[in-house]
Amino acid sequence: MSYTGKVNVGGTPDVHELADLIITKVAVGPMSNNAYVLRCRHTDEQVLVDAANDAGTLIDVIGDAGLAAVVTTHGHGDHWQALAAVVEATGARSLAGADDAEAIGAPVDAVLTAGDEVAVGRSRLEVIHLVGHTPGSIALLYDDPDGMPHLFTGDSLFPGGVGKTWSHDDFVSLIDDVERKVFDRLPDETWFYPGHGDDSTLGAERPHLAEWRERGW
Repeated sequence: MSYTGKVNVGGTPDVHELADLIITKVAVGPMSNNAYVLRCRHTDEQVLVDAANDAGTLIDVIGDAGLAAVVTTHGHGDHWQALAAVVEATGARSLAGADDAEAIGAPVDAVLTAGDEVAVGRSRLEVIHLVGHTPGSIALLYDDPDGMPHLFTGDSLFPGGVGKTWSHDDFVSLIDDVERKVFDRLPDETWFYPGHGDDSTLGAERPHLAEWRERGW
């Protein structure tokens, strides 16, 4: 079956098979957080994006190949509840955006800033810093040399709008960053994977940018 990106807590993970990476999406926890296991086809090295909850489920998805790193997209508690348990079980390094690292209630081994790269075997994820949902929120860009770009957006971008903010200034910061660093840079076919809910493409969301800015959320 082809990948849809539609997953439910307690349900079957969905698998997006690319030329060099395999992306497994699973929903976990009471807030139905998405977690993503990325595996290099050439080396079997794996990276987890957001050890959000349900450590046992995540460890089952990780399987016997082990885990090189966990990247936490931002400091909100629903995105790192299983981080300590997953790191303890796998020995993975814990990585997070520099401005959110202190908000994460589990050890962070190294901080990430804009332009840094996270290796997944032979593939690379570029760190994009998006300020507004939290000060240190990051997105991860995999620019597939054999296909379209793939973007893991945490809670900064969803189908239908940017992530929640708690002030007008934070909203302006977030939508400015998302527009300039994501929509102005990447093509319509870019597939993005949010921290909750279904996936989308930048092309599907681009026509609504002015509407989002006008409504203020």
